[in-house]
This record gives sequence, C-alpha cells and structure tokens, in this order.
Amino acid sequence: MQLVTPNSEDCLTLNVWAPTRLPEGTKVPVVAWIFGGGFENGGTSMYDGGIIVTRSVELGKPIVYVSMNYRVSALGFLASEEVKAAGVGNIGLQDQRQALRWIQKYISVFNGDPSKVTIWGESAGAISVALQMVANGGNTEGLFHAAFMESGSPIPVGDITHGQKFHDAFVVAAGCEGSSDTLQCLREAPFATLQQAMDASPSIFSPSSLDLAWMPRVDGTFLPDDPQQLVLQGSVANIPFVSGDCDDEGTLFSLTTLNVTTEEQLRDYITSTYLPAASSSDLDKLLTLYPADITQGSPYDTGILNALSPQFKRLASLQGDLVFQGARRFFLQQQSDKQNTWSFLSKRLKGLPGLGSVHASDLLNIYGSGELTDYLVNFVNNLNPNGPTVPYWPKYTTASVQLLTFLDGLVPVAITTDTYRQEAMEFIIQLALANPL
Repeated sequence: MQLVTPNSEDCLTLNVWAPTRLPEGTKVPVVAWIFGGGFENGGTSMYDGGIIVTRSVELGKPIVYVSMNYRVSALGFLASEEVKAAGVGNIGLQDQRQALRWIQKYISVFNGDPSKVTIWGESAGAISVALQMVANGGNTEGLFHAAFMESGSPIPVGDITHGQKFHDAFVVAAGCEGSSDTLQCLREAPFATLQQAMDASPSIFSPSSLDLAWMPRVDGTFLPDDPQQLVLQGSVANIPFVSGDCDDEGTLFSLTTLNVTTEEQLRDYITSTYLPAASSSDLDKLLTLYPADITQGSPYDTGILNALSPQFKRLASLQGDLVFQGARRFFLQQQSDKQNTWSFLSKRLKGLPGLGSVHASDLLNIYGSGELTDYLVNFVNNLNPNGPTVPYWPKYTTASVQLLTFLDGLVPVAITTDTYRQEAMEFIIQLALANPL
C-alpha cells in the first residue's frame, strides 16, 4: 500500500514555537508533541504548534511547543531475532528519548523551562508517551514531569521476535536476502529501495489492521517486558497524567475487514490476528460479551445504523477496546490511586456515517482551539487541567471513575462514569495480557 505522506531519509528534526515578547529571563513550561500515524507514517509538518502557543498567550499562561520527528515503519521499528541480537530495537522510541534530551539541553534558549516538560501525543504518539513512562523502570531521567495522552496507553505487545515474518519479507523486498549480514545490507540500501519495501509491507489499513507490522515490541532493553506487564510490575513514571479516548476508536480500523461477515469468519479473524493462544471457551465468552446485536456495536448509540457489514460494528467494538479503551481503563485502574490522573471521552461527531466519534476526531478539539486546548495549556502550566475558561474536570480515581465527556448538541461537556462495557473490557484485557501481539 502506497502511503502518500511527506517522507525523507533526513528526518530527525524538531520544531519549536515560542511566545514572543516575554520579559527577559522568563522561563515558561514546555509541551513536547509526539505525532501519531500507526508507527508507520506521519510527521510534524502536519501540525501547527502556533495554535497552541497563541492560545496559551491569550490565557496568560504562555508555553513553548516542541514537536519531534522520529523514525517510523521499518526504519524505526524493525523487529526480529537479528534486531534483538544487535540491540537495535525500538529505534523510533529511542529517537523520541533523544529529542527529549535535546529539549533539556537547549530549550532555555527559547525561554523554555527544562524542568517543566510535559510529553503529549495522539494515537501512536500517545502510545509512545505511555511507553516513555514505563521504560527505564519508570525513571524519567528528568526529561519530563507530566504526560497527556489522546487515544493511546500501554499496549499489549510481545517479544520483538514476533515481527520476524515482517522483517524477513522486508529483507527480501529490499534485495538483502542471502546477505551474510542483513542488517548491514539494509543500512547500505538506497532510501528509495527501503521506501518501496516498506510500502509493500502490511499497513494499518491492511486486513491485519491493528496487528501492526511495525510497532514497538519487547526488546529486552528499552522495553524489557510487555508494557502492560511493566505496569503491573510498578514500572511507571510517578507523574501526573491525562488519558482519554474517542468513543468509536475501532471503526476506522475495521473498514478493511468488511469481508468478515459471519460468526465463524470473525472467530478465525480474532484467532489468527490477535489471540492465537486463546481457547475455544475464551472465544465463546469474548463473543458473548461483544454480541452480534448491531445496536450494541460501534459506532455506539446509533441503533441499527452504520452496520456496514454484518460483523462491522461488533469487530469495531472489539478492536477499539483491545487497543484503546480497555488499555486506557487498565492503565488508570492501576495508577489512578498512586498519582494524579484525569480521563476524558470524546463522543462528538457521532453522526459521521460509518465512523461515528472516530479515532483522532478529538484532535479537532485541541488543534482547532476547542476546550481541550485550554485544558492542555492549564495542565502544562499547573499539572492540573482545570481553569476559569473551561468546565470543572474531576480527577479520576478507583473510587470515582469520572470522565470528562465531550458531546454533540447544546450541552457540550458532561461528567460521566467509566463503567460502560466493564465486564467485556476486563475480559479482553485479561486475554491481551496472556496473548500480547
């Protein structure tokens, strides 16, 4: 699949937006943006940090905005026995860490305070933020002191050797098959050859969907274990964080599986793609918790509408909870009594045909100068999203699982409880812990 996005071999760059006319010697908080794109595409050129900085000045809470590029696809997340042996896994995450080190060293030149850095991302960027939090035994190395995650949490991924089939196909496509040192061969290959080989690999919009060819995996170094297991082990940075989702996270990623139309096909798809070790009884229970009734599927709360195929809404619900909603709730359940946390749910654009409150739709509420922009600016300044221009956002705790929920209509914001699909999410995360991707 050809991905039409800006790309370049010379990609390890940063962008800085800073307020002008600050009093001499002023140091203001910093937000570091990590873009999304399924760990296979995207870039900083897609986002205007000036929107965030301008709003921060209007609020009287100026911040410096930094966006970082990092290697994606096979360049950043090649995975295999060879990669593991060479100790070069998760290079994309290492790039992000290095960018954070650059901020520490140089951001004061732009009136940024290196002791007040919040890392922020969406989708793969938010997953990256979460993985930076669980890496290094939870030790931030002083690189960041807060985190803001939109549609991304610690995800259930297994050993880096799980990517062997994708690595081997990439090696063949790049003309390195038979080389005595395939990694060195890949290093020396022309960028155009590598790009062509990457374009030939499965993408996030292939039938395998969220079982990505190129994504972070357990490398024994940066990620010593499944990120969700690291959470259970207490390997989490002790910093305030925000984590939220869109209501219909899975719809976008289910458009390529419209040929899955029967219960039998759905069972086969789940087994082959996500849960190869799940027992027949586990699948029975899972499909009971995520029923065929289209009125219970995603896009949620749309009744009989949006059933693009007989299993579309069901599979969208499953995939959205496995990778996004369930992962977020698991993270919050483990951490919300140990550190200050806030969570949100975006149910806007519910009328979007087929997709509903689709993955990434919340970006309109933050890069479009919506309420979420103010919450972000407040959080970056005060480690608390609340402020005089926005409705009150209560903390999330295990005793009070409150969500700030963005809605369509005359009442744009409400406080709701994070208890929907509770048994289903608990079970799907239980299966994910036993079957990391």
